[in-house]
Amino acid sequence: MTEQTTIYPIGTPGKPWGEAEKSQWLAAQTKKRSYQQQVVAKLEAMNDRFNIEQYGELNYTAGDYPLYVVRNKNWNPENPTILVTGGVHGYETSGVQGALLFIDAELEHYTDDFNFVVFPCLSPWGYETINRWNPDAVDPNRSFVADSPAQECALVMDYLSDLGVDFLAHVDLHETTDSDNSEFRPAKAARDGEVNTNWNIPDGFYLVGNSENLQIDFHAAILAEVEKVTHIAAADEHNQLIGAPVDREGLISFPVKQLGLCISLTNAMYATTTEVYPDSPRATPEECNRAQVAAVIGCIKYLQ
Repeated sequence: MTEQTTIYPIGTPGKPWGEAEKSQWLAAQTKKRSYQQQVVAKLEAMNDRFNIEQYGELNYTAGDYPLYVVRNKNWNPENPTILVTGGVHGYETSGVQGALLFIDAELEHYTDDFNFVVFPCLSPWGYETINRWNPDAVDPNRSFVADSPAQECALVMDYLSDLGVDFLAHVDLHETTDSDNSEFRPAKAARDGEVNTNWNIPDGFYLVGNSENLQIDFHAAILAEVEKVTHIAAADEHNQLIGAPVDREGLISFPVKQLGLCISLTNAMYATTTEVYPDSPRATPEECNRAQVAAVIGCIKYLQ
């Protein structure tokens, strides 16, 4: 870990942002891709095959964003249910596109044994502007808590509460990118009035588990399936990934409920966060999407 050597262009070092700094940050964000074209249109094309429901809408000054959840049509209340979430961090492209690819190419193969609930893009404004935060400069993946400060999280939690399903497993699809060090961690430090420490970006795929319920065999099964598609990240010289000690090759863990992470959203026995590295010279966007799909399939195969 290394201390920040450049000053983030917004705010005063050592002083947390107020509303003026947050407004300055928001004004600097621009739309770079289309949620409607790259996500909603793909869901509309699958409408006949799945139950696709709008579970809410985000209303920001930057625009209104309808939110969608996908479930299998042959829902069997006797079957266990698997939750898949993507796009909690909108900039993590394969989290969204991998979820869509899983729905389109694989989900129907497993509905005799499982029900599925898939949220392919929780943070569409973040997807369009390639951002980790929402427009309020709030990180959704630290906001799965009661009275959440993030609309994105509150709407998902409300939907699942109304659905009333006990989930067996949850796979949350993420990426670790070079921009974590170049943009998002420096921005977080500036927002919070802290000194930034960058982490070593692992070259390859890894998982984040719940340190308070660490199902090693479950994670190992996912990593074995992913390894058929892309390489697994090696630990650094300190036997760590992103500053956390490895529990086994390709796996680190945190107290996810305490941190408000997405995989604390349910009481699922088996829960994991994927981390793909799209900036690797050894990977392509297609490979990253397929790695996300492989992670979900690895989860399914372990539970079968």
